[in-house]
Amino acid sequence: MIKTFKLFSFFFLLVLIGFTSSCKKPVFLSKGNLSFSKDTVVFDTVFTTIGSTTQQFKIYNNENKTVLIEDIQLMGGENSPFRINVDGVPGLTMADIELEGNDSLFAFVEVTLDVNGQNLPMVIEDSIRFRTNGKDQYVILAAWGQDMYYHYSNFQNEQFDLNEGTWPNDKPHVIYGAAVVDSAKTLNIQPNTSIYMHKNAILYVYKGTLNINGTKDNEVIIQGDRLEADYDDVTGQFYGVYFQEARPSAIDYAIIKNGISGVHLFSKDQSFASSYTLKLTNTKISNQARYGVFIYSGARVKAENCIISKNGTHALLVLEGGDFNFNHCDLLGYGTSQSPAVGISNFYNDYANGTQNIGSINEGVIYNSIIYGGQISEIAFDTIPDAMVTLSFDIKNCLIKREPVSTSNYYSNIFWNNNPLFTSVTNDDYSFAAGSVLNSNGFVTSVDMDINGIGRGIPPDIGAIETP
Repeated sequence: MIKTFKLFSFFFLLVLIGFTSSCKKPVFLSKGNLSFSKDTVVFDTVFTTIGSTTQQFKIYNNENKTVLIEDIQLMGGENSPFRINVDGVPGLTMADIELEGNDSLFAFVEVTLDVNGQNLPMVIEDSIRFRTNGKDQYVILAAWGQDMYYHYSNFQNEQFDLNEGTWPNDKPHVIYGAAVVDSAKTLNIQPNTSIYMHKNAILYVYKGTLNINGTKDNEVIIQGDRLEADYDDVTGQFYGVYFQEARPSAIDYAIIKNGISGVHLFSKDQSFASSYTLKLTNTKISNQARYGVFIYSGARVKAENCIISKNGTHALLVLEGGDFNFNHCDLLGYGTSQSPAVGISNFYNDYANGTQNIGSINEGVIYNSIIYGGQISEIAFDTIPDAMVTLSFDIKNCLIKREPVSTSNYYSNIFWNNNPLFTSVTNDDYSFAAGSVLNSNGFVTSVDMDINGIGRGIPPDIGAIETP
């Protein structure tokens, strides 16, 4: 009896093992290979020491059966400037990855380039090897990189990159934190200089002088340090150019785009109270998250032949007073907010301290300019009269979009609400058709050339661009 039970138990155990084994389906691996969404991953342009955005591609198994990826390897190994991550796993090598039939994996790639000691762009290449069924397949990695002049400040640690003299223009200048022009110092920036700003970076002028000396066709470019196509029209990539109690400065033929506040001025150096804090000429400021030009608390700006457009809040904002003289400028909306292109106020409510600060506008001049955009009204005044302050405005021979039309006596010869007939707002082409009201409706001033170097007519056109 005991023997019979033992035999039965042994037999049952064999049956159970056999049954359990038969429930586990065998994996029949494919003898095929992989395919990829890209055979080359390209990064263009990456600055040395600054990481790229992440690129991705997909790895496909187009067979019905599972394929075993025996090995994935970044061929440059530890010395490669590239970094890879496959299906959430980073590393230089990965092994024995099963990819089910008709399924895919994501691969992610980043790159950081080392300084190469050259002034010319460089190309760095590597590859990722995929080995399946004894066959090697490769995805090529390529990055166009470039050396730079590197400026870094950390205000919290009292670490400042101080600048004076003349910046060379043989390589780009990249700013982390801030590049500072300190008290009583002067920085000159030559034509054809490229300035790339990292996130929240600022070109900061503190009681000093900044002269940006671009020329026609050799402008000084100020933009973010991400040059991938995805960043071409992303606002807020850096702060901007900031003048604090600055000495007389100048910006000529510059392009400032994709920041927060293109040019921000806070007060002026009282030793030069009768001079303009900034002379801004032949310059394009666009796609700022907030303001194109921000004049705050007494700064003074003279602008000629400037196009300031598509900014998040205002093309021109004056707050708590300050002086402005704009002639032959395009002050345009077309941004993402509901605010007018031009906002003028002589006060600021400091709610934190429960105070109201009021300042004078001794010179509020806009001549021969376009104030237009997508809002019903593209100019707004919010001023408080006070016995201790001055408010003086003179706006003449301008095209202005505003409803209702203003009857204030500081407007004269205004063309209200006429379509300027721009060539292409989408493409930032603010030239205009021959039938536009802008044609020959300005008045003669000392501005005898337009932003493109074309001589002004008699009478001239309204705006920064003269019709040939």
